[in-house]
Parts: sequence; C-alpha cells; structure tokens
Amino acid sequence: MKVSSRGEYGVRAMVALAKNYGHGPMSIAAVSKASSVPMPYLEQLIGPLRRAGLVQSTRGARGGYQLTRDPHEVWVGEVYRVMEGPVAPMECVSEDISEQTCPLIIGCETRPVWLQMRDAIVKTLDSTTLGDLISQSPRPSRQPAVGNKQPTVVG
Repeated sequence: MKVSSRGEYGVRAMVALAKNYGHGPMSIAAVSKASSVPMPYLEQLIGPLRRAGLVQSTRGARGGYQLTRDPHEVWVGEVYRVMEGPVAPMECVSEDISEQTCPLIIGCETRPVWLQMRDAIVKTLDSTTLGDLISQSPRPSRQPAVGNKQPTVVG
C-alpha cells in the first residue's frame, strides 16, 4: 500500500498548523513554506480539511488557517481519511463495507492477511495525534556561539 502525495501533503500541512497552534492563523504561504507543500497543491487540500472541521479559516490581513482543536486531539487517521478515504490496502477489506465487492471474499485464503494489514494501519493512524508527531520530531541542534556570531541551527 502506498500513501499518495495528497495524503502525505495533507498530514504535513496539518503538522505545520499544529506547530503553530495557539499563535493565530497562518497564511497559506506560511503553511506552504513550513510544510514544503507547493502552494497550488495546498490550496486544493485545505478545502476538504476545512469542510471536515479540522481547519478553520479567518479572512483579512491577519487571516489564514488554524486547527479547530488542540494538536493532541487531532488523530492522524482523521486527516488521512479526509485526504485518502477509507483505509483499504485491498478493496475486499476496505473500512467502507460498500467497497468490499470482490466475489471471492467468502472462502478467500488471502483475505486474512489483508485484514491484518488494514487493522495494523488503522491502529497506527488512529493511535497517533498531530501532537504526538510534533513531540517525536527531531529538534534542531544548536552549536555554541563563537564571538559575536549567532547560534547556527543545524537540521
């Protein structure tokens, strides 16, 4: 199973918003820069995230986008499903039962492994919050300043 760029970029954008949580809205350009998601693509992703209630927008000169909830209350699985739809490494084991259309489901010898795969993915996505991702991310290391030079950020 491969996560599309839509899923990857959606999660990256949400992590950027999570890092800014509590500091007001971020412009689309700032989110794009912080997440390394191209602005035209990001503009397409923000709409579904807003409609899903994960992001809110504020108009005006100091407007932009921000999370609707604390990063520790936003599950990566929520973001993934908005971007990608139901978890489905194979149609026959999609979270959406209406997509389970394979005529071989009953008695299929391979389906148990696909179910285990789906369940492992779901468990990971639904047990990780944006806050977890932020707290697990490597922090830039600072080297001691020499003379009047400012510290150098590495990373």
